[in-house]
Parts: sequence; structure tokens; C-alpha cells
Amino acid sequence: MPSRNTDPWPALPLEEWADTCVTLHLMTQVVGKIRLACAPMVNHWWQVPLYVTARGLTTSAMPHGTQTFQIDFDFIDHSLNVVVSDGGVQSIALRPGPIAKFYGDVMDALRTLGVPVRIWPQPVEIEGAIPFVEDVEHTAYEPEQAHRFWLVLGQVDRALAQFRSRFVGKCSPVHFFWGSFDLAVTRFSGLRAPEHPGGAPNLGDWVMREAYSHECSSCGFWPGSGAVQEPAFYAYAYPEPAGYREHRIRPDAAYYSDTMREHILPYESVRQSPDPDLMLDEFFQSTYEAGAELLRWNRAELEHDGPAPADTVLVPAPSYARHNEVT
Repeated sequence: MPSRNTDPWPALPLEEWADTCVTLHLMTQVVGKIRLACAPMVNHWWQVPLYVTARGLTTSAMPHGTQTFQIDFDFIDHSLNVVVSDGGVQSIALRPGPIAKFYGDVMDALRTLGVPVRIWPQPVEIEGAIPFVEDVEHTAYEPEQAHRFWLVLGQVDRALAQFRSRFVGKCSPVHFFWGSFDLAVTRFSGLRAPEHPGGAPNLGDWVMREAYSHECSSCGFWPGSGAVQEPAFYAYAYPEPAGYREHRIRPDAAYYSDTMREHILPYESVRQSPDPDLMLDEFFQSTYEAGAELLRWNRAELEHDGPAPADTVLVPAPSYARHNEVT
């Protein structure tokens, strides 16, 4: 049955959906690695993330020879849909079952559609990762839980896009990194950064060096892992300047994690807030200002004077709407 939920900020306690979370993480890695194999390189690996849609997550269009194809997660009807520019379509149900079968089904669908892709079938950024072809351990998939996670991503995508709109310097899209399983946006000063030490599990240090080749300020959301066993918003600066962890950050619910080396704002605090959007904007803006000021970014050249008011109508109403108003 299709999933329906009208709560814009649904509860998402990690302990309730941890098993589904791990399985879904691995599913997105299978699909993300296909995007990695097909999309031309873009600085900081911006060609590899997924993007939030009105039904789930998408690779967006990817080249395959002279054809184009894309892969979409649908978290309403719970299917993975592969569509090709020649009209070919294959759908795979998202349901409980081993990752090894999911991986095989996806590869079979690509071959059937005439767009076969070879990937390195090893999860990245996960401790003790099992190759996809051998993983019969991770099988959980609860549709309602996956649906709630996607609902949260939709709200966060909107909030991050609004925050991104105030920056005119180099800035990433709002994108979902399937390696670390988080939705993020990253601003850059334009200056080179010290070489990153690397150290992510099952990931070459050279990958991290490309990702952090330039000074940046990043913020985003992830469902919880490691030292933070709850869904949370995060923010960090690279390189981390002296005084960053002690800097006054808004709102009061935010704190600095010495283990993660990031500022953290629990999702539940945002969810329970009378104005989640305002709380998030305070967190994103204050963490950005801390890094930008301490790293001496040229903020006057990188930022707008200010955003348009939230209720400003930026696009005229469609002509049919204006016609209906007068008739």
C-alpha cells in the first residue's frame, strides 16, 4: 500500500528504525555507485550525490553512451524505478530482503534495459562493510519508516535551499551523499585548504582530499550514527579554526561534539519547536558565521545583503489563475 503521512516533521527515533536505516543506506549506495560510474567528474565529487524529489530520491539524468537514464527511489509506492531515454522502464519493489538480492535485481534491470553498468560492489564509509553480492545479513525494510525519513529529507531540503540562496560565492547544490547518508549543502571561500588527513572507512584518502581541497563551511542532516545516536543537524568548518568549538551558536539546544568535531542540533528539538524553520536558520547561519569570521572569509563578496521576505511572490501567477480570478 502507498505510504501517506501528513506530519511535516514526523518522529524519527533511530532506535525504532535502525535496521531499516542500515538497509536503506546500503540500497542508496548501490544506486549511488551507478551514478559514480556514469557521471563525469565534478569538483568535490558533486556528480555522485542523489537529490530529493516529490516522491523520494533520484540520481537525476545520467549518460550511457548516446542514451540517458535515471534511477528513482519512490518512498510513497515503495519502488525503485529505472527509466531510459528510449522509453524503457523497469521497477523493483522496495521490500524486506537481502541486499545481495537487491543488488542483483538492480544489475539485472540495467542489463535488460540495455544500460549495463559495472561498479565496485563494496560499501564505503561503513565499518565492517559486507560486499553487496555477499550481504544476506541486512534485510529489513519497513515502508512507513522509510517514508518518514523521506518526509524529513523534504523539509530539510527546503530549509537548506533557503539558507543556500543567501550566498553568491561557490556553493554546492543541496544534495544527499549516500556514503555518509546525509543531506548537506557546503559553502566555499575560494581559498585552498590544508591537505585533509582522510581516514574514512573503506574510502581512499585521496577521495577525502578532493572533497576538502578548499576551505568550506558545511551543514546538513543525518539520521544518527557513531557518537550521535539520534537524528540531528550538524555543521562544521574545514579547516576548523581556533575558537570554533567555543563560539556562541544559536539556538540554545545546539552543542559542540568533541568526538564528531561538529556543532550538533538534535532533530527532536527542531521538531518540537513552535518555529522549526527559524530554529534551523539560526543554527545554519550562526555556525556559518563562526567559521567564516574565524577563517577571515571575505563575506562582503560572498553574501547577499539579505534574503527576500519569506512571503514575497517572486513569480507572477499563471495566466489561467489570473483569468479565473476575474471570471
